[in-house]
Amino acid sequence: MFLLFGGANITLGILANFFLSEGILMVPALLFLLFFGRKKDAPEGAMYTANQEPAMFGRVKISTLLMTMLCTVLIMPLVTVLNALTMFFTDNAVAALQEDILDMPFPVMLFMIGIFGPFCEEFVFRGIMYRSYRKSAGIGAVLLSAFTFGLMHMNFNQALYAFGIGIFLAFLVEASGSLWASVCCHMFFNSWQVVLMYLSGRLLSGNFGEAVRATASEISAKELMAALSVYLVIAAVTTPIAVCVIAWIVKNEGRVEAAKAMLSVRRGKKDPGIAGWMQGSPERAGLEKRESGYLLSAPLIVAVVLCLGYMSLELFL
Repeated sequence: MFLLFGGANITLGILANFFLSEGILMVPALLFLLFFGRKKDAPEGAMYTANQEPAMFGRVKISTLLMTMLCTVLIMPLVTVLNALTMFFTDNAVAALQEDILDMPFPVMLFMIGIFGPFCEEFVFRGIMYRSYRKSAGIGAVLLSAFTFGLMHMNFNQALYAFGIGIFLAFLVEASGSLWASVCCHMFFNSWQVVLMYLSGRLLSGNFGEAVRATASEISAKELMAALSVYLVIAAVTTPIAVCVIAWIVKNEGRVEAAKAMLSVRRGKKDPGIAGWMQGSPERAGLEKRESGYLLSAPLIVAVVLCLGYMSLELFL
């Protein structure tokens, strides 16, 4: 806000912008942990026992990390579809930054975009937000962490596909029991995009590259729809396979009961097999207390309205 209204004479380079963006996320998150960090053990009567709670940086099997990378590849067509959908009414936000990014050395941008950024963002949105809401919201925590992750990008283009990625990232944390799975997925995805960006920058340099870029900038809605249709078919095949990979990770890490509990958060009274929901039992009392919680709060609603308002102004002005 200071830079927006009072920083007209302040010029920040792309590296400073990256550090500032991640700092805006990390500083409040670390302060939250310092002053309001939750206890590790689940409260009495909660659906999740201590061993079902995903660890912040718990160990994961090598096979899980390899399957996480496979899952990342499988969701890329879905991300392309979501990205293309927004391009009917807005520009590609990453493409707008491509020239500034390519002016920097490849190792620097690979670290900033492919490693540093994903680590900070996963720490905040899956490490703190998802894990904090998880005990009282179940599947709602997945959607809320993904929604706020999308809004964090502050533009409709990235917000939509970041929301889609965010859902898979939260499920990876749940499936593996560790934040490392979502960190690995996010780093691999971003790093691959950086590599492609620099490769395309090399291949499309010179007059030929200028011609290709000019043609791409004039792509019609009909041509975009044709490309979208192709990727939609591919995504329809690869996305269910990605879900199956996550199911495999759940079994590989021995977290079947934890996954069932998270997916059954609103079925507790109807499913006595999960926690023994007997009349008057501590488990049932814990569920009733759990269901009385809420996802939305006044500060969150204000923040969402501000984000959507800013994104709308940027879109229409």
